[in-house]
Formats: sequence, structure tokens, C-alpha cells
Amino acid sequence: MKARWRAMRTEDLAAVEQIALIVHPDYPEDIAIPRERLALFPQGCRVARDEAGAIIGYAVAHPGLLGAPPPLDSLLGALPAAPDCLYLHDVALLPAARGAGLGAALVAELHEVAAGHRLPLLALVAVGNAAPYWQRQGFALRHPEPALAAKLASYGDGAAYMTAAVMPRTR
Repeated sequence: MKARWRAMRTEDLAAVEQIALIVHPDYPEDIAIPRERLALFPQGCRVARDEAGAIIGYAVAHPGLLGAPPPLDSLLGALPAAPDCLYLHDVALLPAARGAGLGAALVAELHEVAAGHRLPLLALVAVGNAAPYWQRQGFALRHPEPALAAKLASYGDGAAYMTAAVMPRTR
């Protein structure tokens, strides 16, 4: 399958909602969440399309604060005044899209976005025991302080906070 990422647009949100229902049934979020992130930081919002143009996945990232991921299904209101990381809030790929290299391509794009905004780290919460996948993408586990550990509990068993140093491509 030949698939690639492109910038998310408002008209993509219906497809984003449908994909979220399929891929993340255990982590439901109102469509207001990706809608707000798209409005606040469109540079971090992407959709993956197959060769026919169908949307087969999405990703939502925004500037954040290290060690302070937003709770699931919560609006930000505004981006932090002094962010120190690019936080990957959500990524979802339909089963047919997996194995096409979209994860690695997304991470490369996020490194570029973070570098362009002078953010030194990427951060995410790996859910559903996905930490090994993210380690293969260059992320490392961070042992959380008690307050973060309590927040991670809301993400379910196997949730792990991870970061990666930003390394933009050299041209």
C-alpha cells in the first residue's frame, strides 16, 4: 500500500471521528478534542491517505509541557506559553494501513515540526502496551514522578510516558 501523510483540514474531522471509534474504542474522546487541537496548532495535525485518497489514519500533536500530558478527553483552552516539547496526543491507523511505514514517516514529520518551533523533545503516552513500538521509533521510557504516574493510570494498564530528542533531517 502506498500511503502518505498530509495536513489535516476541518473537513477531515468526520473521518477522524470514525477512525477513532474503530481504533480507540477503549480511549473515547469527543470530536471537540481534535477540532480544538487543529484550531490551536494545525501544524501538528495530519491525516494519512491511501493511493485512492481515502483517509486511513490521523495524528494530532501540539506543543506541551514535559511530564504534563493533558488528560484524555479534555480541551486545552490554549497552548502553553512556554512549551518544552511537542506532545503526540493521538495517532490512529486503520488495520489495513498498518505496516506501510506510516508510523516512521509520522515521527520524521514530527521531528521537523518540533525543530521548526525550537522544541527539543517529542513526548507521548504509549497506551495498550505500545511502548516497544515507540521504542523502535526512537522514544525512551521516562519514569514518572508520583503526580504523572497517577495521571497515567487514567490511560489504562500498560500506559507509559515516553520522550525522544528532536533530530530533524539534515538536508
